[in-house]
Amino acid sequence: MKLHAPAPTALNTFSGYGEGFVLVNDQRLEAGTAGSIIVLPERIVSWEVAGFEALKEADFEIFLAMNLEVLLLGTGNKQRFPHPRLTQALAAKRIGVETMDLQAACRTYNILMAEERRVAAALLFA
Repeated sequence: MKLHAPAPTALNTFSGYGEGFVLVNDQRLEAGTAGSIIVLPERIVSWEVAGFEALKEADFEIFLAMNLEVLLLGTGNKQRFPHPRLTQALAAKRIGVETMDLQAACRTYNILMAEERRVAAALLFA
């Protein structure tokens, strides 16, 4: 699916997605080459997580220093919920965690980013 932004921007937005890939500002990031990624308005960060089943508490520590309001966790082709203990430190810091499939995370990120919210999309391709 191709997504269209209302106006050009220097900030990262999802311009499309498909089976095993996303487009960020028309740059293709694939599951095999990107692994798991974190997309923020100003940058893209590699996230060293092999997939949903491999998630650990330590994997979420990276988000504590990002000054986020909302973390969108895209869990691949289907919505899967991590155990609450994994995101407990984020909740304690009042960072909302919304879990959804990868495609919904891309669409929701674009809306929140356009609203100038402090948002990150953490995308698991597997």
